[in-house]
Amino acid sequence: MKRFSAFIYGIISYLIFFGTFIYLILFTGDMIVPKTVNSGLENHWGEALMINLGLIILFGLQHTVMARKSFKNRWTNVVAKPIERSTYVLFSSFALILLLWLWQPITGTIWQVEATWLTVILQWGFWLGWLVLFLSTWMIDHFNLFGLKQVWNYLRNNEQNSPEFMEPGFYKYVRHPLMLGFLIAFWSTPHMTVSHFVLSAGMTLYIFVGVYFEEKAMIRRFGDDYQNYKERVPKFIPFLKS
Repeated sequence: MKRFSAFIYGIISYLIFFGTFIYLILFTGDMIVPKTVNSGLENHWGEALMINLGLIILFGLQHTVMARKSFKNRWTNVVAKPIERSTYVLFSSFALILLLWLWQPITGTIWQVEATWLTVILQWGFWLGWLVLFLSTWMIDHFNLFGLKQVWNYLRNNEQNSPEFMEPGFYKYVRHPLMLGFLIAFWSTPHMTVSHFVLSAGMTLYIFVGVYFEEKAMIRRFGDDYQNYKERVPKFIPFLKS
């Protein structure tokens, strides 16, 4: 019963994440959903800016701190190890839901593209970014990344093996294709409002900070394999050493 409950918990956590992720895409693209990056009642711009930055910082802290090994070692004294990843995914979803729910619109335009050809490129770039992100998760084991593999192995009483260092697909060309997908998606818009700019800039800063700590953790975990990988493969832009 305990194993089955953990499996159901993992599935629910994943479904909450997946729904939140779809909403994030529509929220950022300012389409269909009732609350988007540009919609809602407008407060004073200074108050709105502080709220939005606080939401981004809260999301970044949760996402970064809970991913650290030192935190996981303590956290698994409270949460069973097989559901640790699912719990991380669930908390990340809650932090993102809070951001989407409380986001404050800020009026104003940073840029408005008029040329039809460039508008089309940016619109396609938006969807390309999300596609790169989604495909990147499958290249490094989508189900393991989001906790489903762990609860499935626990249900079947199979041993959970530690992931080995690999360079699949996009990872042969950039070290962080998943984050590259986010960057492309956040910045590809023909109409960059101030509200959208704050979201894109804040998340970009978080990505760079998060990647810095992630790479330190990867070097500790994989040693010379990752150090060599870091020296050979660019961080975000193919063929541009970084």
